Formats: sequence, structure tokens, C-alpha cells
Amino acid sequence: MQYVSSSSTPPGTSWLNSGRVIRLLEMVQDLIVICLCVGLFSFMVMQIREMVLSLLPPLDFQTVTSDILFLLILVELFRLLVIYLQEHRVSIGVAVEVSIVSVLREIIVRGVLETPWSQVLSCCAFLLVLGALLIIRVWIPPTFEGIDPEQQVSRRYRQRHTESTESADEIPDVVPAHYID
Repeated sequence: MQYVSSSSTPPGTSWLNSGRVIRLLEMVQDLIVICLCVGLFSFMVMQIREMVLSLLPPLDFQTVTSDILFLLILVELFRLLVIYLQEHRVSIGVAVEVSIVSVLREIIVRGVLETPWSQVLSCCAFLLVLGALLIIRVWIPPTFEGIDPEQQVSRRYRQRHTESTESADEIPDVVPAHYID
């Protein structure tokens, strides 16, 4: 069995293996997502103000509908960012829902009769694909459900090695090459 020693790493790169850099980068990424959430929330407040102003006479149905749908898109994007902060993954279902509402908003704003037939046909095909994705997503097994594949591999290796050596203190500082991605 081929082994890769952890001491064979080039000098000066041990700080990459510690995980501190990864945790720091994840914190910076979370901070960026929080800033996006705050910015999106502020933009939603401004959009609500614009929507209230568009409800004053003379009432333009197309503008009001466009503002409402745009606000729904912003709410879904905000929900997508919140899910990312909570679970550190992008929700496929929410992303597909945002796409569907965005396409429908554009069709409603432009008007189906004013839109060229080729664009209406391509929007219909796109909506069918997105709808199929929503249906297929139900049968796809959930991922990132508290499962960390890297920890499972490490735990399996430690269990096997512990069983063979009978002591966790004797685990060497090497990992078999087939456990390394």
C-alpha cells in the first residue's frame, strides 16, 4: 500500500493544512454574504417605496405588476442568501423558483403580444426545463445534510487503523494515498 507522509509537504505550507486559513476565508465569505443581505434588504425597502408610489393615480397595471413581481424576486434572492448563510450551500429549488419568476416577470412586463414568437417559444422551453428541474429535484437525494465527506473518510481511516493497532495514540502521521483526493 502506498503511503503519503504529511511531513513531505514543502516547508512553509503547514499553515495551509491547519484549517485556520479555510475558517478565515469562510468567515470573510459569510461577511460578504451578510453585506449582500443588508444591501438587498435596503433595496427591497426602496422598491416597496417605489411600489407604493406607483399605486397612486393614474394607476398603470403593468408597472404595478412589474414592481410586485420584482419585489417577489428580491424576496426569493434574500431567502437564497439566508439559506446559504445557514447551510453553506445554494438551494437549487429556490434558485429555480427565482428563475421562473424572473422569466414570467419579463414576459408580463413586455407583454406576450409585443414579444417576438421566437422569444416566447424559447421562454416556454426554458420554463419547461426549469419546471422539470423542480420535479426532478424531488427525487434527488439531499446533499449537505450534516454530512461532511472529508470527516467520514478520516473517521473510517482512523477506525480501521485503530482496530489494527488497538490504540488511538499509535496512529501514524501518514495517510494512505487512496484516501487523498
